[in-house]
Amino acid sequence: MKILFVASEAAPFVRSGGLGDVAGALPKAFNKLGHDARVIIPFYKEEIKENFRNGMRFLGSTYVDLSWRRQYVGVYEAVYDGVTYYFIDNEFYFKRRGLYGHFDDGERFAYFSKAVPEVLPLIGFFPDILHCNDWHTALTPVYLDVYYRFSEEYRNIKTVFTIHNIEFQGKYGTELLADVMGLPEWAHSLVMYGDCVNYMKGGIESAAAVTTVSETYATEILDPYYSYGLESILSERRYKLHGVVNGIDTAMYDPKTDGALFENYTLRTYNKKKLNKKALCEMIDLGYDENRPMIAMVTRLTEQKGMDLVAAVIDEIMRADVQMVVLGTGDWKYENMIKRVEDQYPAKFRAILQFSSDLASKLYAASDIFLMPSKFEPCGLSQMIAMRYGSVPVVRETGGLKDTVEPYNPVEKTGVGFTFKTYNAYDMLDAVWRAYGTFFDKENWKAVVSNGMKSDFGWEASAKKYIDIYNGI
Repeated sequence: MKILFVASEAAPFVRSGGLGDVAGALPKAFNKLGHDARVIIPFYKEEIKENFRNGMRFLGSTYVDLSWRRQYVGVYEAVYDGVTYYFIDNEFYFKRRGLYGHFDDGERFAYFSKAVPEVLPLIGFFPDILHCNDWHTALTPVYLDVYYRFSEEYRNIKTVFTIHNIEFQGKYGTELLADVMGLPEWAHSLVMYGDCVNYMKGGIESAAAVTTVSETYATEILDPYYSYGLESILSERRYKLHGVVNGIDTAMYDPKTDGALFENYTLRTYNKKKLNKKALCEMIDLGYDENRPMIAMVTRLTEQKGMDLVAAVIDEIMRADVQMVVLGTGDWKYENMIKRVEDQYPAKFRAILQFSSDLASKLYAASDIFLMPSKFEPCGLSQMIAMRYGSVPVVRETGGLKDTVEPYNPVEKTGVGFTFKTYNAYDMLDAVWRAYGTFFDKENWKAVVSNGMKSDFGWEASAKKYIDIYNGI
């Protein structure tokens, strides 16, 4: 099967979050199953590192019409880890610092969405499946249906649209219909939702199948609490909605080979994990005690990630014999909150207000407990990475957290972490205390750590589920 994965970012070339990881890992898993999966993303010349740019080959150029505009489209190609990547080049739209957050993002990603079907003859690859991701590429199925289906090469292409985070939908004023998108009047209903243009709605409406990144999240987004206003269109199109939990790149996230670690280890050499804790404590000037549990958070500092729950009970957590390290950036009120906690508890708490994949790996390896109390979590990768590194997750039972973290049962010695259900600070605190208590019960702690490190979070099972969906359409 020929698959073209359409995304706004893809590791290792450029990534800002989980979507980039998925776009870098899932096509590789498809290829291992014997399919021909390729990836197409924008060519961010200010963000993609020079060593990657130097390895690209220019394939050619064409033009795409975007309402009254006629815009240049260049295409570059690179092969990495057996996967072919294509890059859409337009310096006006993509030679900027930062992937998102520009005043004309609506125009930038409408352009990219239309450029994708336009360049298929240029790259000589007409896929069986065009798999689009999040609002940035949601117009690709729309443009394909409106402008390209009349051509024989495009007629049988099937489209899949994946929702990675429904909070961000690409909502704009109706003036974009004529001035930017250039859709004929009969097609306006594909993207109109309420009183505005909604790119994600267009993807849901036009794709043959709609997926999201965990089974639980696929059910949750039918509820107004989680859907951010899209519950009615999702309920109407429920027949084509599927949930497939993400995997992680187990070669990238492996404590046996991760070059960021102070000391590599495996489950068999788990005793070396404490050397990472000791070295990290020295690095960030915390006192080291292997018998004191370290709680870690690697997160965006937002309410969605449960930071309001943490703020409500952080002083109670700090009264226990624990250490805590939080790595991330986000809302100023939560940045200020964790800096206040560090000032108040300098021997126990560190706030690292940045994002660094190197520090993230060090923290996964050093920590004993990984706290992830999200309000909602479409899938989440951090809890799976933490388990790979022997850090036991404490999570809320929502979205992919519920699907990947089975609660630990001390009688049967099954399960991989500690969970709570309601979005309540003291329910979260109860789960933290259960993990804290188990840490001092060495038999049970060894069991829960072992269960997590043995879990298979690779992409093969998820890739097979996607192939089943592709075959179904």
